Amino acid sequence: MTTLFTARTLTHAIEDSEKAHLRRLKVAWLLAAAFTVTMAVYGSSYYLLGASARPLSSQHALLRPSGVIGIKLGMLGTALFFLIYLYYFRKRWGWLRSFGTTKHWLDFHIVLGATAPVIISFHAAFKFRGIAGMAFWIMVAVALSGLVGRYLYAQIPRHLDAAELTWMELKEEQEQLAKQLAVQKIFVHRDLTSAFRPLPTADQLRRQSIFVSLAGMISLDLSRPLRIAYLRRRALGVGGILLTLGGLLRSDNEEIERIVQMARHQAAISKRMVFLSRSQEVFQLWHVIHRPFSYAFVVLAILHISTALLLGYM
Repeated sequence: MTTLFTARTLTHAIEDSEKAHLRRLKVAWLLAAAFTVTMAVYGSSYYLLGASARPLSSQHALLRPSGVIGIKLGMLGTALFFLIYLYYFRKRWGWLRSFGTTKHWLDFHIVLGATAPVIISFHAAFKFRGIAGMAFWIMVAVALSGLVGRYLYAQIPRHLDAAELTWMELKEEQEQLAKQLAVQKIFVHRDLTSAFRPLPTADQLRRQSIFVSLAGMISLDLSRPLRIAYLRRRALGVGGILLTLGGLLRSDNEEIERIVQMARHQAAISKRMVFLSRSQEVFQLWHVIHRPFSYAFVVLAILHISTALLLGYM
């Protein structure tokens, strides 16, 4: 009894931690979006000018790369990008591991990686030349590859505490969902099976290149909302189809939505099980590609900052 109570308490604690993390993450994205919109509105008349017309603008002294605001944007963008490396240092500094989970750190790692290039764009006044231009485009490559890495991380199923699920745990969850779907009365079995694309076999996956497998995973995820919409259309009347924009939005029928969510979850689990080994393989390869770009940016950023200091721009 005590063990069961402790397990439930631990589960609730993890779920509460996850909810708090999602709230903080939402605030971080909102702040990043608000900052971007504010800078875009404030500086749009300057950023849209040609290079020859900018010195004549009243905002030139503020928004040029070495201007009052421009230089501070460069400092902020660089600081955010260097904060990204805390995610790497967390693996080596034991005291950092006591704060949050790997998934939580990765989520904020992505926020910083997506925000820093935007701020640096404002710092450069959208003119990318020389060492600074090289550093910027490498930073963009790091940010884009980071988004791919976050997608790959999500393809490897985990518990709420970020521990990877075993194959047997996935199989048990898949079978449990299949049993629940088998007894529902709203959809016939044919609708549920035809709603989702057939998954490749193990032999087909072995013959595919890594990049073809990655494209297949992304294609399945992108097509899933359309297939879920198909399920809703099979169960809703004309009025319901119109209100849900052809099944793309949630309906007000809780039973339909419960079954649809089970079908969505089962399809996602089945896909992850099929692609599990490939996901892990691609994730390892991604690390090999992502890190050199990160290190190259650090070198170029230091060169750019050193040059700016020597020339008296800061």
